[in-house]
Amino acid sequence: MSFAHRAAGTLPASSATVSQTASHDRRAWELCVAPMIDVTDRHCRYFHRLLAPRARLYTEMITTGALLHGDVPRHLDFDSAEHPVALQLGGSDPAELAASARLGRKWGYDEINLNCGCPSERVQKGAFGACLMAEPGLVADCIKAMQDVAEVPVTVKHRLGLDYDESYGFVRDFVGRIHDTGCRVFIVHARNAVLKGLSPKDNREIPPLRYDTAARLLADFPDALFVLNGGLAQPAQCLDAMRIFHGVMLGRAAWHDPGVLSRLSLALGHVESAPEDEEILSAMMEYAASQTAAGVPLRMVVKPMLGWQSGRAGARRWRRMLSDPAQLAPNDPGLLARAWNVFAARPEADAAAGA
Repeated sequence: MSFAHRAAGTLPASSATVSQTASHDRRAWELCVAPMIDVTDRHCRYFHRLLAPRARLYTEMITTGALLHGDVPRHLDFDSAEHPVALQLGGSDPAELAASARLGRKWGYDEINLNCGCPSERVQKGAFGACLMAEPGLVADCIKAMQDVAEVPVTVKHRLGLDYDESYGFVRDFVGRIHDTGCRVFIVHARNAVLKGLSPKDNREIPPLRYDTAARLLADFPDALFVLNGGLAQPAQCLDAMRIFHGVMLGRAAWHDPGVLSRLSLALGHVESAPEDEEILSAMMEYAASQTAAGVPLRMVVKPMLGWQSGRAGARRWRRMLSDPAQLAPNDPGLLARAWNVFAARPEADAAAGA
């Protein structure tokens, strides 16, 4: 099938395990936007919500130390429009994770997610992220501690394996140990994490995608929900994946081309028609006005919008205006309108220039 061919994996043609057996609402995780450090802050999530009214949005990974010893409102505040929104935590101490999950529940998050997939050396030094996959018993203790206080789904985002061990038994046993706690939602980045020698960027690109291995988990854990992450970029590709998996999670694709969220929402039937660009623009101008009035730099609000018009004539002009320090310096939300007018007024000229 085309999906398997594109993704260097062989998926079964159908799966009876994609059923109504899971204890959580299957469609709640149908379309997710991945947690991305320095990307999915509250302003990015607000913008993504306008594009995808029913997508499940995730925070950046927030460490337990940042919550227990830092500015909690700065890390956890969000707009009510962002629901459903999940808090992703980074940590490995059950008591600290429980305290952080309690804060997440107090702030009103709809899900608490534990990061067991980040391969960065900084995260490894904190003994969490992908290296936790080598300690499934500890992860189970962490999940149970969070479940005791969260009162919302506690979920896990993980890889298929560590370094160059591609045995299915490793990820099966990891998921099985967590499944024993009652956890029923697993977000599977369908690559290994190489802990030494590869940067986080390399770890998103070099270890091969193995969708076929991820798909085997559905047969072994038929009462769980599995969301596929890794290498997904186009709506057709995502729809192919959802013939097997319970949902898809988009990461860099949603950052580089946010419009994919609108196209996929339409394809999934989440909306009857895609929102007009002018509606999105108007909503973001209103949001920018409220945020800059509260002291937020305009550059933080418009950053997730830079790739919005990707692939269209004038996109380069749009990006340039919204990333120009001189234009951003006055902190004037009217810059969005000016950038839009320039973008919309010169499509033929920009097309000729290769914009």
